[in-house]
Amino acid sequence: ADMFQGKDALLSGPAGGVVGMVETAKLAGFDKVIGFDMGGTSTDVAHYDGDYERAFDTEVAGVRIRAPMMRIHTVAAGGGSVLHYEAGRFRAGPDSAGANPGPAAYRRGGPLAVTDANVMLGKLQPDFFPAIFGPGQDEPLDVEVVRGKFAAFATEIGDGRAPEAVAEGFVTIAIENMANAIKKISVQRGYDVTEYLLNCFGGAGGQHACLVADALGMEAVLIHPFSGLLSAYGIGLSSVFASRQQALLKPLAEESRTEIGNLIASLRKAVIAELSAQGIAEDAVAAKPVLHIRYDGTDTTLPVNFEGDSIFQARRDFEIAHKAQFGFVYDDKPMIVETVGLEGTDTGGAGRDESESETEDLTLDPSQTREIFTEGAWRNAGVFRRETLKPGHKIVGPALVIEPNQTIVVEPGWQAEITARNHVLLRRVEKKRRQAALGTGLSGKMGADPVMLEVFNNLFMSIAEQMGVTLQNTAYSVNIKERLDFSCAVFDRTGALVANAPHMPVHLGSMDRSVETIIRLNSGDIHPGDVFALNAPYNGGTHLPDITVVTPVFASADLISPLEGEMAAKRPEGVLSGGTTRTPRTAAATPSGGFAATSPSRGE
Repeated sequence: ADMFQGKDALLSGPAGGVVGMVETAKLAGFDKVIGFDMGGTSTDVAHYDGDYERAFDTEVAGVRIRAPMMRIHTVAAGGGSVLHYEAGRFRAGPDSAGANPGPAAYRRGGPLAVTDANVMLGKLQPDFFPAIFGPGQDEPLDVEVVRGKFAAFATEIGDGRAPEAVAEGFVTIAIENMANAIKKISVQRGYDVTEYLLNCFGGAGGQHACLVADALGMEAVLIHPFSGLLSAYGIGLSSVFASRQQALLKPLAEESRTEIGNLIASLRKAVIAELSAQGIAEDAVAAKPVLHIRYDGTDTTLPVNFEGDSIFQARRDFEIAHKAQFGFVYDDKPMIVETVGLEGTDTGGAGRDESESETEDLTLDPSQTREIFTEGAWRNAGVFRRETLKPGHKIVGPALVIEPNQTIVVEPGWQAEITARNHVLLRRVEKKRRQAALGTGLSGKMGADPVMLEVFNNLFMSIAEQMGVTLQNTAYSVNIKERLDFSCAVFDRTGALVANAPHMPVHLGSMDRSVETIIRLNSGDIHPGDVFALNAPYNGGTHLPDITVVTPVFASADLISPLEGEMAAKRPEGVLSGGTTRTPRTAAATPSGGFAATSPSRGE
């Protein structure tokens, strides 16, 4: 307690969830894990691939914290996310119904929320909930109010969609929001989530686990018996930990080995001293040195383990990490060790063993069934009480597994198995069927499907956001890296804007003109691998220092979408501050529409 500092309590609950998801996944035999913690207001996601990931610069409630913290990404999507239908589009969140009044089913006059959608779909059954709702906190969930509100939604939409189809549409959008959050901590950083286990916890996680996994192409989901309180369980599983970091700013080369080693030894003494003050013997401490490396002239550092004391291996590991995250490596730039860190963990208190039981290989038939609406139709789902399931028992979806603190929905094509450690392991046993004619209207009507319109809007916006992150991380210019003076967007084959990230408005207002110019002046001569750059004010440029880069995307041989990024370069050809020059008298464009056009893949 004497070592406790206030910063250590920030987000301690979600941090405990990360420890819980890692330790329980290890016990189940998995070492690559995505954590999915869905509650009433938000969803927390985290990534683990052998090491806990930490962020050293975090913003909490508008306050910037410079201290090592678990890397956790939060998105405003939970069971209480309010459902909206606006301008022909469905939207789930970001506003929340909270605990009071809560979702409409809580009998306190609340709005429709994601929880209500699952009630409408039959995935939450009122008779398996305690009667704690209403003013007197003695009534069950109100199904009739939920049905009435979704019927009103269906009438407002007016495309022949049934109320239950409306509810499923909202759940689909919430699923995409949460899947996009997972992409930010995995796909965006070069990790293939299809190789990972989804460890699902939180009160609302079990209802959506299979659907989130399907959205990401994942095929295994783990739900621990304590999944409803895994954050608290994780805090109990946590080991005592201490870390130190110190700047070095030396080349990653053999001549720096001695200085790196001396700094690691100094940090080790400080970490051992802190842990020893808490009664932990030195031989019980696992010390792990970490080098934070970057290329010379760049600002983005990547952590690399240095346990083998090999400069060659550290260089190789950094190149692998850089290639995975950014898609390239520099052959002509030296590597710089910006910071050296050392992490010490008490191995004596790490983890907790859970006993194994003998398994009985048995596929169960349900004693009762309920109708649930999933994959566009009502289906009979078996209902199973969690306390009646034993290790080795298997349940084929669709099914509902009723636990004391949550409901687990086993979707069609999935199977639930109780493992020897009494975990619920969900696996996809049938290949997911792809829906046809996505985005078309119902019942033969033409027009955009408001559900898929929002789903694809989120997907395309996510692409634009990931373009921006990559541009920021790989840029040299202070304007781009620190001032964030850039914009990214996705366009269709005619140059019309499809989606943009929330970047600089001044760029976004004219970017479509740049794409239209490239298409018009290069009609029939745009090929895979081409990259067009322009800054001509008459062709959609804003001013000369703003350089627009347009990259066409092809499906087979057909152009499907140009991707565009516009950024403010520092004095591209000028000699005065602001990137201007006193010599030009006219503004002219090249035949391609800008000041440059390159075709890196032609002729290869």
